[in-house]
Amino acid sequence: MGDDDIPLELTERDQWDGWVMARLDDGWCSALDRKTLLCTIYERRPMICRDYQVGDFDCIQERLQHTAARIESHVASSTAKAI
Repeated sequence: MGDDDIPLELTERDQWDGWVMARLDDGWCSALDRKTLLCTIYERRPMICRDYQVGDFDCIQERLQHTAARIESHVASSTAKAI
């Protein structure tokens, strides 16, 4: 991740052997607080995150995409339990 100062436990190697932010099972960044949706390493966040402005079009689209996926997963899980 270049010159970024990110805790190694929040990163992982991608398929091209580069370092990226790890994502948890829910698809969200490992540094994201799930309750507040705030970055837990905000002052140390990588440059790619600094390029995203909170509330801009790209940010909102990412959140909508992941929120929709979480809702679908929850509905599927609830349906499976009911059967």
